[in-house]
Amino acid sequence: MPTLAEGPTDMARQGRRVRPSSRKKQQPAKSDYFTQPGKRGAVIVLRKPIGNRATAKVCGVMPTRVHAKMLINQLERAESVVKDLFMEATDDGIEALEAVLAACCREVMEKGPKVRPEGEGEAAESGKPRGGDI
Repeated sequence: MPTLAEGPTDMARQGRRVRPSSRKKQQPAKSDYFTQPGKRGAVIVLRKPIGNRATAKVCGVMPTRVHAKMLINQLERAESVVKDLFMEATDDGIEALEAVLAACCREVMEKGPKVRPEGEGEAAESGKPRGGDI
């Protein structure tokens, strides 16, 4: 028979229940790709270093964040091919990686929202010719 000096029993503890955190279950896997702001509003898409690579690999420069997210999604879908190419150190492997990245960037620019060229927008908006004529 337990005495009171032994400590509290299970019956004495009727406080708040501890539920397992649902956040840990739902966290998606961290992407190997990330973005950085570039010049003139562009967004640079990079991939974390892998293998013997010391610095992040630039995967493309996109005009908007929407295009950058589309490129990341495209590269994540092609991960089975691209992941091996990121670790490749031969000239052929590097050339193949560049071809895959260029193809992904081209496809994103074709399928993504249309972006007008930089030079046309300013002259068309102001109604004035570009240049130093007075």
